[in-house]
Amino acid sequence: MKSDNKLAGLGLLTAISASLCCITPVLALLAGTSGLASTFSWLDPFRPYLIGLTVLVLAFAWYQKLKPQKQIDCCDTTKKTPFIQTKKFLGFVTVFAGLMLAFPSYVHIFFPKTESQTIITDQSNIKTAEFTINGMTCAGCEENVNHEVNKLTGIIKTNVSYDNGNAIIEFDRTQTDIQEIEKAITKTGYSVTDKKEIK
Repeated sequence: MKSDNKLAGLGLLTAISASLCCITPVLALLAGTSGLASTFSWLDPFRPYLIGLTVLVLAFAWYQKLKPQKQIDCCDTTKKTPFIQTKKFLGFVTVFAGLMLAFPSYVHIFFPKTESQTIITDQSNIKTAEFTINGMTCAGCEENVNHEVNKLTGIIKTNVSYDNGNAIIEFDRTQTDIQEIEKAITKTGYSVTDKKEIK
């Protein structure tokens, strides 16, 4: 039935929309344009509603698909149902929607592990700074900031948290500075609203 197809399509659309803020950093990394990472972060406050809508739409689509159909004797029932109107197709859509909704919990696997290779020659050159970052909404945002900052020479350790909206970064001041780190963060599309040296 066409209405089932529309419901499946709507369920898929809302599932993708619910995780778009977390999918975009991965797409930005793959495309090599980290500045696009924060493009859909404005969707994050609507995520619970989009998840609820996805569940409702797909539940209704399954109800429509599984409820007994009235049989009409006058019509030829031997005609094959197109795949797009089958339970199997709706099952695929439901599984894909579930994977999209769960995307924030496994987004980190798409980002390469960036370990710093800085050799410390003098401990007195090691500084730690905290950056308050606006726009991060999930682990994908954290990984994107981590990835960009670790491209800089002199980064020793990064701890980025979307929950706290910050990044605590340890670096060698003879190789990089707070301004360079801030530039790397803003390159991802997120904005640094405050920065301070901790030690």
